[in-house]
Amino acid sequence: MTGKKPGEIADKSGQYGIQGPRGGDTGKERTVTKGEPLPPTPKPGQTYVLNDPTKNKSGGR
Repeated sequence: MTGKKPGEIADKSGQYGIQGPRGGDTGKERTVTKGEPLPPTPKPGQTYVLNDPTKNKSGGR
């Protein structure tokens, strides 16, 4: 699964997991609100993948 890059706008609210450059899970997550940019990652080349979408109307479901 291709992740979103830091700075891209979140399509949905929820917990975004940080993936390593080769797609491996780093075990870290960030909470992001729909319409907000994804924050910088700890290391270059990392991306975000939506792990747990918010389960309410503001989550964009």
